[in-house]
Amino acid sequence: MDVFVGITGASGAPYARRLVQALLAGGNTVGACFSGAATQVSGQELYGDLRMERGEVIDRWLADTGLPAERLWDPHDFGSPYASGSARWDAAVIVPCSMDTLATIASGAGSNLLHRSASVALKEDRKLILVPRETPLSTIHLENLLRVRRAGAHVLPGMPAFYQMPETIQDMIDFVVAKVLNLLGLEQSLLGEWDAGTKPATAPGHG
Repeated sequence: MDVFVGITGASGAPYARRLVQALLAGGNTVGACFSGAATQVSGQELYGDLRMERGEVIDRWLADTGLPAERLWDPHDFGSPYASGSARWDAAVIVPCSMDTLATIASGAGSNLLHRSASVALKEDRKLILVPRETPLSTIHLENLLRVRRAGAHVLPGMPAFYQMPETIQDMIDFVVAKVLNLLGLEQSLLGEWDAGTKPATAPGHG
């Protein structure tokens, strides 16, 4: 599967990093793109430095995920295949999805590759998964979420659960990423199927 992963400036950078790692480990093709604010948030949430230069954040992130540098797209590169419905890619995941990005997608507008990939996914009837991460939610946020859902997007909030008895933050990250992989229809070992009375299986080393 060829999956576009768009990363915005909402909180939730660990979800994006883990998703790309899992997709690549499963033999999938991945294209990724950071919005303008996403690297600043990633610097803080992944590396503990809100002031880290964009280039350094990207270099460290590429090393962490194993994504080839040529598969990371500039947010204003509309020559990317993910900006075109004629290119044969399969799905787009915006993770985390900021409320600004959500509003833009819901309006049908767009000024960067993340917006465009979402628009293409909707018009071509391809899978679009949005992972919003905001709290509390205003009426405007809720209306926009309903609008994109009615348009065909899947809304998968970055909300970890506790029934699987997470023991680490990584377990909680893996839960959300596993849900994304399930929606994509991909095999995953991050989270086992629910079996009442037992703890769902998790990947070795994560629980």
